Amino acid sequence: MLRGTSATLRILVHSIRHASPPFSTSAVAASTQPNAALDLDPTLKALLQDIDISLTSHKHVMAKRPPRELEPVAIESPDEAEDAEDFVEDHSERSEHRKSPAARFGSKKIGAVVMPTELQKSITALIDASDKVQLHSDATRLFFDESEGWDHSYDVKYRSRKQGARHSDRDGTAFASVVLPAHYSAICAVLHHVKHRLGPQWNVQRVIDWGSGAGSGLWASMNTFQKPSSACEEPRLSTSNIFTYLGIDKRDGLVAIGKRLLRDTDLGALSATWQRSFREDDIIKRTEGHDTLALSAFMLSTLQTPLARKKFVKELWESGAHTIVLIDHKTKAGFQNIAEAREYLLEMGRKELNDPEASDWPVRGAHVVAPCPHDGSCPLSSGKSVSLVCGFSQRLQRPSFVRLTKHAREGHEDIEYSYVVIQRGPRPSTVGEGISTQVRSVGRVGAIGREEAEQIRLKEERVTKELVLDADRVGTRHEAEATDQIPPEFLPAENSEEVEAALRNEAFHWPRLVFPPLKKSGHIIIDACTAECKIMRLTIPKSQGKQPFYDARKSSWGDIFPHLPKNRPQERFQSTQEGGSKGDHIGKRAKGRDRLKGEKSYSKVEEVLKERKRASRRDRAVQKEDSTLLAEQ
Repeated sequence: MLRGTSATLRILVHSIRHASPPFSTSAVAASTQPNAALDLDPTLKALLQDIDISLTSHKHVMAKRPPRELEPVAIESPDEAEDAEDFVEDHSERSEHRKSPAARFGSKKIGAVVMPTELQKSITALIDASDKVQLHSDATRLFFDESEGWDHSYDVKYRSRKQGARHSDRDGTAFASVVLPAHYSAICAVLHHVKHRLGPQWNVQRVIDWGSGAGSGLWASMNTFQKPSSACEEPRLSTSNIFTYLGIDKRDGLVAIGKRLLRDTDLGALSATWQRSFREDDIIKRTEGHDTLALSAFMLSTLQTPLARKKFVKELWESGAHTIVLIDHKTKAGFQNIAEAREYLLEMGRKELNDPEASDWPVRGAHVVAPCPHDGSCPLSSGKSVSLVCGFSQRLQRPSFVRLTKHAREGHEDIEYSYVVIQRGPRPSTVGEGISTQVRSVGRVGAIGREEAEQIRLKEERVTKELVLDADRVGTRHEAEATDQIPPEFLPAENSEEVEAALRNEAFHWPRLVFPPLKKSGHIIIDACTAECKIMRLTIPKSQGKQPFYDARKSSWGDIFPHLPKNRPQERFQSTQEGGSKGDHIGKRAKGRDRLKGEKSYSKVEEVLKERKRASRRDRAVQKEDSTLLAEQ
């Protein structure tokens, strides 16, 4: 009612102001001779004056729109920028410390790999000296497939040696601009993980790189093993802890490109050499091989026969290096090559342990550092065929030259790989090996666990106070029980260095997540490779505790998980037949049903509908013939 009255009064005021003069005969007369004032009621006149004042004095001020989330906001001073960076770092640290120390140790990764500035400048200078159109054409010819997209494998063959020599420089430039960054990121991820697992006592000073190519292994190892004094600076070749590098490769074009990338770079104390084969005088004594790394990245797939691959792996073993790292593509063939090489290296280690002549050797045997928590046969690898692949993924922040060469818009790319790290000597042992007998010890409580312990303590204190009002004897007894009921894993942690050393030893037997976890609302399902040489399904429910459930919920593919499951884990099997069998759902996000589901295809549905239509036509024709015969009779 009031709203309608206000609108009527506004219209009335407007009509009074702009009403046309009824008695004037021209515009001039209307402007010089105003109309006579209307005789209005005093109360109405006062009301109209109040409305006129409110309309003329009101200013429509637009409220300032607050900045939306994720909208860039200009920062006026550098202090505000530092405060914002500190806030982000503190927030990430708080969220990270909510995990237990054991979960943080098992999930620590390198993150997205950024290529070092030195390498980016060298590759950019190499590309600037080449034809850009021809470079994209060569990259597409070598590494692009219309059905699968960009591939990081390099296995090109030419009709003659002259033709290969003619294309070697162009192919090497395309390799450095497309494949080298991806290979660099995968090697960095593996070396970073092994360095984290083995600790500061693993000090690498010599690297032997089989299949060195354009130098991806050189740059990755040099930037991973830096001197302690340069830990806070950007990694450079001149500050690396590695003094000797030996690259072995028969692909002269890639080796020439690798040497060109080092031409204008400060190498420091590094001595880098390349040769076409590994010679006997390059073998290192076992007593001196503790600081030597034998590396081979994406080389096994280029060897065509099993005999050539076996000879190649034997050469790595006989080099004398204490640690052997093998990396290949995450394909069925690549994983099968890694599994065969792993089995062969462990077999040679077992032969050393059983050989009486090797009883006086300083180091005997071999064990798997990563990714396997055991030294037995791989549960995902069978002798005949491979249906599931044990592999991992690493993200690379694409440099500008990669985006320009590929004509890609995305600023990142993911490379998938399979790997194994073998080290000489027996596997470190802990009390209660295996998932079924492993004993929980240090580092199992983070901020979540401490909050839960505090809640338990406060609850017990409330109960104690209530009982003290009844009887002092009962209150004293319950107070003692409340102190005893706090789980030992909720107690404050020991020295951080001691905890990390203990966790590093225990981590050799923790389950490895070989597939992404299945995260439900009330429980987390983890398919992991365990110390029993099996693929086990671990279920971590909320009822197990806030800390184990939080750690399981924050776990990801490739982590090692420290907590024991509440219930008995279930063993999973993969099918060895084409029709499928129990366990085909390993690592898949099926909704809890183990029964097989047929493939859904519109072509099959179309065939079924056509068959039904043909059958109905035949039935009608038969019925028509029967009715005709009956009519004739």
